[in-house]
Amino acid sequence: MQDLLASVTLFKNLNEADLARAAALVQEIDVAAGDTLFHEGDSSACAYIICAGQVEVIKRSQGRDILLAVEGPRGVIGEMSLIDRTPRTATVRARTDVHLAVIGQEQFDYLLATSPSAARAIIETVLSRWRKNQSLLRQAEKMTQLGTLVAGMAHELNNPAAALRSGAEALRSTLPQVEQTYQRLRSFELTGEQQRELARLTSAVESLGSDTPALGALAQSDLEAEFEAHLERCGVPDAWQSAPLLVELGYDTASLTALTAAFPGEQLGAVLDWLEARHAIQSLLAEIGSGAQRITRVVGGLLTYAHLDSGTVEHFDIHEALDDALRAVEDKLAADVAVHRVYAADLPPVEGYGTELEQVWRHLVDNAADALNGSGDLTLRTRRDRAGVCVEVEDNGPGIPPEVQARIFEPFFTTKPPGKGAGLGLYTSYSIVALKHRGEITVESQPGRTVFRVWLPTTLPHS
Repeated sequence: MQDLLASVTLFKNLNEADLARAAALVQEIDVAAGDTLFHEGDSSACAYIICAGQVEVIKRSQGRDILLAVEGPRGVIGEMSLIDRTPRTATVRARTDVHLAVIGQEQFDYLLATSPSAARAIIETVLSRWRKNQSLLRQAEKMTQLGTLVAGMAHELNNPAAALRSGAEALRSTLPQVEQTYQRLRSFELTGEQQRELARLTSAVESLGSDTPALGALAQSDLEAEFEAHLERCGVPDAWQSAPLLVELGYDTASLTALTAAFPGEQLGAVLDWLEARHAIQSLLAEIGSGAQRITRVVGGLLTYAHLDSGTVEHFDIHEALDDALRAVEDKLAADVAVHRVYAADLPPVEGYGTELEQVWRHLVDNAADALNGSGDLTLRTRRDRAGVCVEVEDNGPGIPPEVQARIFEPFFTTKPPGKGAGLGLYTSYSIVALKHRGEITVESQPGRTVFRVWLPTTLPHS
């Protein structure tokens, strides 16, 4: 046993006396392949040294199991929980039949108290393992966030894409109608004055919406009924379809009378059919344009969030960054969530790393949306503060208990249920704000009001 301990990283720097003392403290056990040595969250009672065989270290993150490591002979398992007496941070399962040396809490404490070299070796081992686990979990969280982001973007793009498809199909069926109506108008051999009036009407239809008169619902209904009756007397078929368009164009009784005089007989019906067809085309084009604009806005928000120029220092608009973060989590903001933007008009641009700060806004907005659980108020507030800017993300959810607030920025600490978080979002945000940008991030919470405050200098310290 003493020879085994001398080959283990944790004990290899011990002198002969310390090695002999450590060897006398251990016990030996066997675990069959597939059996679990301990589960994540179990209370810690002992550490293990692998004498023979292999074990796998697994952590539950974002709803799935992440394989952190496979340890073989001379590996040490469970010493981190013995140091701070916290529950196990991962599950360990025997990959093959394994033979283990066991060190209990009492023996472990005695070894640390009596051997400075053992304490130093344990600290080095713990730090190395912590860095490795942190890197793996960050990568797993990023991949999960990417999947969530892609699913959210697909959901957001689905509706405008469907609108584009529907508008294009309707436009395809409308174009033959426009061609037929145009041929009818040509057959009438309109005079020059009639052609100029038709061109004016067509232009009015194409710009419809900018100068539409404001009418009450009752007044509009009465005017449409009057126009319909007038058109029927003029022999216009389907007058009920033409009357609302003329009301939208701002016609009154006098101008309608002038129109019927300008295009007598069958010409009036052909002109109205032409205007309705052009109006339908304009409506479909507006629908297609709106869908394309929506897609552009969603993709733009995604590109801004991704920051393809990551790693560069830039001056950026805080308000645009916050709006992009909101768009990135729109799928979580249900109809019953009211978003309030209280933006300072005089907020200056901020110098910093855009990629990293986008993560901060995304984490804070995402956490607030989770806290609201589908209903409530989410407020984004900005203001000048000292030689920088202050950003507040506030929600009126259930709040964060005081004992949790004290640990909320610790790595791997999370109050979310399994599959909802790995405890790295706020830790990452703290690192980005406080360490990389020399800013401050704090939380103030009570039932009904939780506020995360981020202060950033307007100029990035370059020390």
